[in-house]
Amino acid sequence: MSAHDTDIIDLTDPARGGVFFVIEEDLDPLAASADPQSMFIGRTSLKGCDSKEELLRRLAASWQLPATFGDNWDALADCVRDFAWLKAQGYLLLFDHADDLRNANEDDFDTLLDILDEAAEGWLDDGVPFFAFFALPESAFNDTDD
Repeated sequence: MSAHDTDIIDLTDPARGGVFFVIEEDLDPLAASADPQSMFIGRTSLKGCDSKEELLRRLAASWQLPATFGDNWDALADCVRDFAWLKAQGYLLLFDHADDLRNANEDDFDTLLDILDEAAEGWLDDGVPFFAFFALPESAFNDTDD
């Protein structure tokens, strides 16, 4: 995906939702294409993020998680599947420097992806747009596993 491709992404269509990988330059156009009056836009920097604890702290801040947030994976899954306190008609979650967490702690990175993927399926069932975009360096898209 490149910045000009964001013109074709309908962030209001729940059927197009899910978890996606993009390059860093795509995040700003994605954010600009969302309607802040109806959609929650949560941008989280993962630059230098190397642990579950740091990740959860950053998510709590950028997603405005309730004070009762339990600082664990189950609590995160519950929150991202509810988001009731945000009172939005859709959700756009943007992660820059995602490779920092992926390189530092691949298990935590994969757990976050799983949580968001399950949440996307649930929001789709509810007819609510839910998008998560992880920015990786362009070189990450050239990797091949043999």
